[in-house]
Amino acid sequence: MRLRMAARLVRGLLTAIAAMGLTASAQAQDKKIKIGVIFDLTGPLAGGGSELEYLGTKIILDHFSKTGVEGYKVEAIYADAQSKPDVAINESVRLLEQEKVDMVLGFFSSAQCVPVAARVEQLRKFMWMTTCISSAVVADKNYKYVFRPQASGDQFGTMTMDFIAQNAKAKFGKEPSELRVAIIHEDGAYGVDVSKGNEAGAKKAGFNVVLKEGYSATAPDLSALVTKLKRARPDVVFHTGYNPDITLLLRQAREQGLKFAALVGHGAGYGVYEKLKEGLGADANFLFNTDPISIWLANQKTMDPKLAPVIKMVGEEFDKIKPGVAIRSAHVGIGASNTYVFMDDVLPRAIKKYGGVDPEALRKAALDTDIPEGGTMLGFGVKFYGEGTAMAGQNERSFPVVIQYIDDKSSVVWPKSQAQREAVLPLPKGTTYSNQ
Repeated sequence: MRLRMAARLVRGLLTAIAAMGLTASAQAQDKKIKIGVIFDLTGPLAGGGSELEYLGTKIILDHFSKTGVEGYKVEAIYADAQSKPDVAINESVRLLEQEKVDMVLGFFSSAQCVPVAARVEQLRKFMWMTTCISSAVVADKNYKYVFRPQASGDQFGTMTMDFIAQNAKAKFGKEPSELRVAIIHEDGAYGVDVSKGNEAGAKKAGFNVVLKEGYSATAPDLSALVTKLKRARPDVVFHTGYNPDITLLLRQAREQGLKFAALVGHGAGYGVYEKLKEGLGADANFLFNTDPISIWLANQKTMDPKLAPVIKMVGEEFDKIKPGVAIRSAHVGIGASNTYVFMDDVLPRAIKKYGGVDPEALRKAALDTDIPEGGTMLGFGVKFYGEGTAMAGQNERSFPVVIQYIDDKSSVVWPKSQAQREAVLPLPKGTTYSNQ
């Protein structure tokens, strides 16, 4: 009798120990962060830069999925926004509510981020944007759980105006007040925001704005806009667009004989040189683009030393996926760098200091971020405006640069502190659009 009781006791003890072991094992396995990643993998925005940012982001997430972060496994679940705001919203909600991800990360289009950010904040979840430059995404919203390390659209617009203003006399032989400029843009949140920066910069410089007009990025014909540009006779065209609207505009400009001294683009389609060259051929030569600096052009001598091997790794992995690309797009580095900031700086702090990966821990960790200039692969630092400020959640230390494409190479030409060569201004005589 006693033996049977003892045996039952031992079996019960062993069962309890096994159960405890299973519970501990389950808890260990539960130490995971699930990240919902949303980019446009189909539709017009895919070729305009979104797919490239997805690749840069995925390279970084794949790296951390192998190493983990502070004992947490990293699991990324990807979704395609299909270049549609409503799909971006639905996919975000699906990932958060059905897939039970801990946060959403990525996004390319500002037209998507404006409604998605509002929805994510309403759900009290955490959102980390790698792009979506429109100020309207965060301006005067006082979001608590939405963060953007990327430079904002108004910075793009004012940067390019300053670039031309400072070169007006030396390159064009004119005072800024004598320069005729046109501001054209796609009429979504992204284009409107950059154009506001253009307007503010033009007013500051004293430029003569001869045309300002928006258009639909999906317009099948832009010949009427080209006609208006011909009548306005601008020296410099400032353009914010995606792709293929950039290609459509410049092809019709070529057909109708539009001439100017310079064309300055602002990210998105202008950041994908392969697409520009595919659509425009040699006419892609001498175009300017405004974007955060390509991680492969950034000055590594002034950069945190730990970043050089990461940049090398991103380049090698990208070359495996897209071999033979003449210029690695800045979009790849934008996705990689802004994702790396979260994975290397924010996430470890959330786990160690704030105890996990819930929205509150991630929010507090993001607000603690204090990366100095040179601390990211894009060269700028990261410090977010806090709650109660006009741009809460925006990185106050970010900035773009102006690059120029010349002979299948891209070089930083502005600001002077980052410049790698002198800008070629105006367009050389004999080129398609040159008014010389």
